[in-house]
Amino acid sequence: MKTARQQLLREIISEGKLQTSEDVHNYLRDLFKDTLQEMLEVELETSLGYEKRERKDKQTKNKRNGYTSKKVKTKYGELAIEVPRDRDGEFEPKVVPKHKRDISGIEENVISLYARGMSTRDIHDQLKDIYGIKLSAEMVSKITDKIIPKINEWQNRPLDDIYPFVFMDAIHYKVREDGQIKSKAAYVVLGVTIDGKKDILGIWIGENESSKFWLTILNSLKNRGVKDVLIFSIDGLKGLKEAIQASYPNAEVQRCIIHQLRYTFKFVNYKDRKEFARDFKQVYRAVNEEVAFETLSELGEKWSKKYPYAITSWESNWDILSPFFKFPLAIRRIMYTTNIIEGVHRQFRKVTKTKSVFPTNKSLEKMLYLASQNIMEKWTTRYRDWDNVLNQLMIFYGERLAAFALR
Repeated sequence: MKTARQQLLREIISEGKLQTSEDVHNYLRDLFKDTLQEMLEVELETSLGYEKRERKDKQTKNKRNGYTSKKVKTKYGELAIEVPRDRDGEFEPKVVPKHKRDISGIEENVISLYARGMSTRDIHDQLKDIYGIKLSAEMVSKITDKIIPKINEWQNRPLDDIYPFVFMDAIHYKVREDGQIKSKAAYVVLGVTIDGKKDILGIWIGENESSKFWLTILNSLKNRGVKDVLIFSIDGLKGLKEAIQASYPNAEVQRCIIHQLRYTFKFVNYKDRKEFARDFKQVYRAVNEEVAFETLSELGEKWSKKYPYAITSWESNWDILSPFFKFPLAIRRIMYTTNIIEGVHRQFRKVTKTKSVFPTNKSLEKMLYLASQNIMEKWTTRYRDWDNVLNQLMIFYGERLAAFALR
């Protein structure tokens, strides 16, 4: 069934009033102008508490006081409107604020709402309440598509020569593709610069997480100018260490201790997990690797009969669980866990919680890009105790740091 608006539009077209694209543009411009004018009238009525020419039950001495002519810039071009006034000068219109002559920012508002994870229905309702304008889901998509060139530019921007720390992890979403709902991974790379600032280096959408896809991302980082990375902190994905070493053979690779604990818990009965976790704090909080391995052996005697694989998983992965022991505490705190990037993932989940399934990879990419920009705007300070961290890194990697960052 056609809506009243569709029926009216059909009548206008049948009457031959819309024959060219210019006719359509002029019609939309006039419609937009009429909408703005009506919204201003309603705003003043709300402010005064009574409708035009209505005196009954009037609760204020304030009254209408004519109009002020104003030209404003919109996406349909310049429009001449009449802004209603009140005698006491209390009326502050919201749809066309005082002293503002450019109101073409509705698109920016749509993108801002989209960045905060609002659904297309929420955006439709919000703009209808504020502007009296109805935007379809298709129109919201078209507006947000305007940021795609910015995404491509950001995703391919040049990066620093060297990063002291790089964190790599993936977050998973459902995406509709070829008529099916598939699980996709959003691969996220976060770097800490030589100045101690955090930066999201890129977000890539791919199939379920794999070391092969990570290798293409690592090569992308090299192509964008990253010549060296001192320390990578990663999850427990099989083959990821080898992928890193193929691209950055001199980098230290640290598996996240928290990821390892979570993985180990899969083999531990729920009633024993608190005690198990408390015991293993003695391992990763040991003063050095030798003490840590001795403690691991002692815990093996306690737990291996009950949970053999929980212990062997630590022993077999010791080469990528233990590197942080060689460093001072300030560096250990940064590298031993990927919590920094999991914090980013928590922010992503907040803005994507309304989307159980994304219609395309591109729609997921748009939302994560906008969310990442909001996250990075809040990163205004350096990493805690960074001067101390950098001095300690100079002891371990002085030549490599001097070769790039300090030249």
